[in-house]
Amino acid sequence: MYTLNSKGRLISMETPLVMGIINATPDSFYRGDLGGGRDGILSLAVKMISEGADILDIGGQSTRPGSTPLTAEEEMKRLIPVIQMIAEKLPDMIISADTFHSEVAIAAVDAGATIINDISGGEADAAMITTVAALGTPYICMHMKGTPQTMREFSVYKNVTQEVLDHFILKVDQCKAAGINDVIIDPGFGFAKTPAQNFRLLKDLPVFGMLETPILVGLSRKSTVYKTLNIPVENALNGTTVLNTLALNNGASILRVHDVKEAKEAITLYRHYNGN
Repeated sequence: MYTLNSKGRLISMETPLVMGIINATPDSFYRGDLGGGRDGILSLAVKMISEGADILDIGGQSTRPGSTPLTAEEEMKRLIPVIQMIAEKLPDMIISADTFHSEVAIAAVDAGATIINDISGGEADAAMITTVAALGTPYICMHMKGTPQTMREFSVYKNVTQEVLDHFILKVDQCKAAGINDVIIDPGFGFAKTPAQNFRLLKDLPVFGMLETPILVGLSRKSTVYKTLNIPVENALNGTTVLNTLALNNGASILRVHDVKEAKEAITLYRHYNGN
């Protein structure tokens, strides 16, 4: 069992956690029921909490394939006011800031975030890992090759599981050496990976247990679901739940999702199946 120290708040991972996705962006690949403006964001946050979200992951920059990148300054204008609002209105909630800019990470923690979620795993900003160590927050380190703008060009592997595992062996050591106490790994489903490679990683997820870190899985409504089923993203909830259940069975500690209620139900049924 893992325990995270989120800026003085201890988070038990005896039961898998649900991280609700809040995209404060106008070009997210899936908008769901997010209404306009901050009122819509706050309503979504309240809904997720009522459905059992353990963490809210707030991002100000779209990372869908081909998205337009924002500068750190542009990202802060979107992200920081939302974090401040949720931290003020919902002070008991654990907030994760989804950013690969170290200066945004600093501002996000100052605004109330207590976890940093970096899709680049420290590759986009060389100062990120030492910055997170200084901030004293848990760090979600994701695997990606290239950038969201170029990653489709890099989905070539001799052995995707081995390459991602080797990457994390080095990254976890780097994070620990820098002074980050709580590292969470994210295999980066859909980031420079084809659907076939995503399924391979999902099947091989138990291999990553050797790293002795929590594993975050983000498969919610991704193209691996809707393209495999040949359905619109709006209809991808059932498929997402199936893959989340497989992820739980293979060792996932955190499910990062758009649909909190259904993820919590999957965890409850999975626990009962295992006699917990």
